[in-house]
Amino acid sequence: AKNFGIPLPDEAIKNAEFYKPVENSEEITYLKARREALGGQIPERKNSCAKLSPPPLTSFASLTNGSGTRTQSTTMSLVRILSILLRDKSLNKYIVPIVPDEARTFGLEALFKIAGIFSLQGQRYTPVDADTLVEYREAEDGQILQEGICETGALASFLAAGTAYSIHNLPMIPFYFFYSIFGFQRVGDMIWTCGDMLCRGFLIGGTAGRTTLNGEGIQHQDGHSQVVANTYPNLKSYDPAFAYELVVIVREGIRRMYELQENIFYYITAYNENYVMPALPGKNNIHNEILAGAYLLASTKSQKNSQLHLLGSGSIMQQVLEAQERMEAMGYQVSIWSITSYNELYREAEQCERENRLHPLKKARVPYVKKLFDKTSGVYVAVSDYMKALPNSIATWMPEHYTVLGTDGYGLSESRPELRDFFEINPDYICHAALVGLFRNGSINRKELQQQLATLDIDAEKTDPTLR
Repeated sequence: AKNFGIPLPDEAIKNAEFYKPVENSEEITYLKARREALGGQIPERKNSCAKLSPPPLTSFASLTNGSGTRTQSTTMSLVRILSILLRDKSLNKYIVPIVPDEARTFGLEALFKIAGIFSLQGQRYTPVDADTLVEYREAEDGQILQEGICETGALASFLAAGTAYSIHNLPMIPFYFFYSIFGFQRVGDMIWTCGDMLCRGFLIGGTAGRTTLNGEGIQHQDGHSQVVANTYPNLKSYDPAFAYELVVIVREGIRRMYELQENIFYYITAYNENYVMPALPGKNNIHNEILAGAYLLASTKSQKNSQLHLLGSGSIMQQVLEAQERMEAMGYQVSIWSITSYNELYREAEQCERENRLHPLKKARVPYVKKLFDKTSGVYVAVSDYMKALPNSIATWMPEHYTVLGTDGYGLSESRPELRDFFEINPDYICHAALVGLFRNGSINRKELQQQLATLDIDAEKTDPTLR
């Protein structure tokens, strides 16, 4: 203290006491002036950022009108949504596509010509694909951020872009595409930082699903990111099956984050399995139902008359639809429910439980998921490419005879049919679960159960997937 000229008595120095300059000293005056210049004693986030609105629904007609006979994946549907946003005059300069590596894996090469890959030095070489229609293109004014094989770097870019609304008054809209298993599992702490710093944007878990990303085994097959996503309080997570669901979710995300300026961000899982995309249903309130987490997709006759209710999401919806055909061929009436977000259903139901507990004398608030199935009866089977814990999260509010099929266990390097048989989520196992449910609720007898189970390719003695 004496060496630095700090005016402390010898006894205070021996006791290692702190020194506080007097109130009108040069040091205190300087510190207070700096704190005032920084906005005062209490930190305050000031937001004077311009508001942005999503493009009209008509801009996405190529996706909401269905794909006809052409097949496509939800990953490619998202790339097409991004392409439309990059061409939108009011939004294009704010869109920030981010990928850590393998842009072509996610179909992002379609954006090379539109946006280009950002490089401070531009492109100083001729790429090996220079003679193709979608050649690799780097540019000083490129918009795509390709960070190499570095999830931490890509997440840092997402965080920088997603908080630019507060720091630089720029409403940047980042879309970070990555292998879904390499998100929460690898950089979960950085995603938590995004939530803590009120980051905005879209995290896209591409090549999602334990059985949909086939042939890559334990390292890549994700069956739990949606489960982990529910632990992030201001993260909205969705697992859509169809292109029109993606359009509704992305438009709402832009509206809430950049028009209403809400401090939330989104996680959307997308798959690389191709199938026909249907058109957006014309029924009333379909947009709100998609965003709430579930809606009735189809019924043999009506939901009221259905004996079976099959719940599907993501690419596994195709397995559910095939099971529906088989059960209808057996003479049963079936309703199909598209579950866009088990996490949204769970959170809203828990909010209702909390409100009812704190206000016991008021009329009880009924959770959306409970109202959804209020006028139905029969057997309910939920099927997911994620762990059973995900659809089981809403079990408290579902009717009885609710069965869950999921992908608990490690992945395998096999084909999709083999994987779905291994994890017991293919049409045979879906029909099996439905028939067992019908037997248990008394709708069919022992003989009918045995006869109908005999038509299914089921190995009842196979090893539990979680033990292999």
